[in-house]
Amino acid sequence: MFRSWTRAVRTQRRCVLHCVTHSRVPARGAALDAVLSEFRSICGADGVSLGEAVRQQHGKDESVHRCQPPDVVVFPRCVEEASALARTCHRHNLPMVPFGTGTGLEGGVGAVEGGVCFSLRNMDQILDLHQEDFDVTVEPGVTRKNLNTYLRDTGLWFPVDPGADASLCGMAATSASGTNAVRYGTMRENVLNLEVVLADGTIVHTAGRGRRPRKTSAGYNLTNLFVGSEGTLGIITKTTLRLYGIPESMVSAVCSFPSVQAAVDSTVQILQAGVPIARIEFLDDVMMDACNRFSSLSYPVTPTLFLEFHGSERSLEEQVATTESVTQSNGGADFQWATDPEARNQLWKARHDAWYAALALRPGCKAYATDVCVPLSRLPQIIVETKEDLIENKLTGPIAGHVGDGNFHCLMVMDPSDPDELQRVQLFTERLARRALALSGTCTGEHGVGLGKRLLLREELGGPALRVMQKLKVALDPRNLMNPGKVLPSRDAEGTTH
Repeated sequence: MFRSWTRAVRTQRRCVLHCVTHSRVPARGAALDAVLSEFRSICGADGVSLGEAVRQQHGKDESVHRCQPPDVVVFPRCVEEASALARTCHRHNLPMVPFGTGTGLEGGVGAVEGGVCFSLRNMDQILDLHQEDFDVTVEPGVTRKNLNTYLRDTGLWFPVDPGADASLCGMAATSASGTNAVRYGTMRENVLNLEVVLADGTIVHTAGRGRRPRKTSAGYNLTNLFVGSEGTLGIITKTTLRLYGIPESMVSAVCSFPSVQAAVDSTVQILQAGVPIARIEFLDDVMMDACNRFSSLSYPVTPTLFLEFHGSERSLEEQVATTESVTQSNGGADFQWATDPEARNQLWKARHDAWYAALALRPGCKAYATDVCVPLSRLPQIIVETKEDLIENKLTGPIAGHVGDGNFHCLMVMDPSDPDELQRVQLFTERLARRALALSGTCTGEHGVGLGKRLLLREELGGPALRVMQKLKVALDPRNLMNPGKVLPSRDAEGTTH
């Protein structure tokens, strides 16, 4: 049965970690020297940092969760070094927290129990590109933009786009997706194999060393066990990804609607018509108003869809004709089309700048993006109820979403120095998540669970499923060293969930 660390083990951890950073007596000095000496012998003196600025940098992501720095940051250069460092941490009972680019949104990199941060930026090689097989293997320091720049002359690209220039292995760890998911899927559909360092330093290849088939019926799906595990089961040190041919042509469009219902009805009907749409994004009236102000645009301040189509010129003509017919039947108006890259980028400018436009509504404030997903048919109801909730509680939260798969975000703009507003935002986000659960949805469509949604995960999955997850965690990480305090609710000795 899953158990949180006992008081004695926690005390032991703190004692060892205190030795690493706050040595004042000979015994502690000896422990400090021993641990740091092992680390430096593995990855060199410049591969270990105790500097406060470095630790602060590696204790936070883009979320609203407060910075929780590790005690030490190590910078492995290869999987063998990562494995050796993990063995050392395992021997000394030191928690391990993987760190990619720090672009996460749920506090997944905070060192809640101190320990050692594995910063993977020095592992930045694109290792194996097989153009004829449409796959590539990369290390965790390779970001989405790095890869697509590398692929530019091959006619291939990797389409999963979470917005930020995130690490591809980090994207696998959080099961990221984004605007192209409606056509190309999420990371779960696009990861073929993973190399993972477990808590005791064991190196595992989830689909077998060097394997990269498009499908397999061989054994348990270990690859997708680690996709979305957020560093709680192991450190991802390589990922093999599906690639796609760059489309021959692209067309973008923007269309305004009289209501949320009309916009969502159009989305459903476009998908039912078999249109292989690449991106279909929704912005509500508040978000459109913010974008107009921020980017000096003049779109109607109404619910709006941003669409993109990929394919041959002939196929795009059919897709566009079908889509325009559907949207017009639902009251769509002010249709704008663009084909050349510059015009398409200008058309998408409002969607791309949505985060900054939301922040500009309240200069000097911070923003937090909520993240729920519901079945498409429930999307109008939850958006309408959410907008009513925002107005009633005097909160600023323009809405943007990947409407093609039922995933949307409230970009909550708030004053972090106002405790009352922070409390109202927290209660709102909990209500929003539970509203999604009540409509057969999920509390997180793409950001992950991290720190803030652990209890919601229990509500979503139910006790039996959660206990299976807890048993898997114990089997792979019995000492709870891998990114402790994330994803799974903790349990005390009596089994009460916290």
